[in-house]
Amino acid sequence: MSKPPKRISGSGAGRSSGARSLGVRVKTARGRKTSSQRWLERQLNDPYVQAAKREGYRSRAAYKLMEIDDKYGFLKPGSVVVDLGAAPGGWSQIAAQRVCTRKAPGFVLGVDLLEIDPLPDVTLLQADFMEDEALTLINDILGGRTVDVVLSDMAASATGHKQTDHIRIISLCETALDFAEDVLAPGGTFLAKVLQGGTEKTLLDKLKHSFEKVRHVKPEASRSDSAELYVLAQGFRGKELERNSE
Repeated sequence: MSKPPKRISGSGAGRSSGARSLGVRVKTARGRKTSSQRWLERQLNDPYVQAAKREGYRSRAAYKLMEIDDKYGFLKPGSVVVDLGAAPGGWSQIAAQRVCTRKAPGFVLGVDLLEIDPLPDVTLLQADFMEDEALTLINDILGGRTVDVVLSDMAASATGHKQTDHIRIISLCETALDFAEDVLAPGGTFLAKVLQGGTEKTLLDKLKHSFEKVRHVKPEASRSDSAELYVLAQGFRGKELERNSE
């Protein structure tokens, strides 16, 4: 099992994240399914879950975004970021820490169907992103700002059927991309969750058409047994490209 980062920037900096802990075994509770017991046991023994609690992050997912941004550097001070599927707030936390500085006050908007507890330097919207009304609200909140980064950690509820789950998550990614292409500034970045097996060819072709660089990434903070994968598209070519190609 991979270890969490030893040095963490932001509000958790300076705390030790290298402390060792004994493995926790969960006793079977009456009425608890075996799968639920395994999930709980894995959570209690997950070093990233433990580190997130120590460092004050909303979820282990914070380390995924940290790792990807450390390598590719798209969360720059002063940037405008929209985080889709933001609950419980781990990605929005990291985005705010990196783009909202005294010298360059950025802007972070987190959107989710679920309610999210307030976060410093983050504007939160509880709405269903798949509804037109949510898009109107997002544009109202942005107030004419062009967006530098669109993040999407959205995932549909798993059915257990790989092909169905893949189709559903690709559909979410396509919707997030349509939004990104409407709001991103030239040079902007799009990061979205997909599943191993990669991005569907039609979607991948669209990404390559709209962005200068497109790659799949799997951060170490993703569980090794997870099918989770991310597509990272950088260097948005802008709406001018779309007009010229029509």
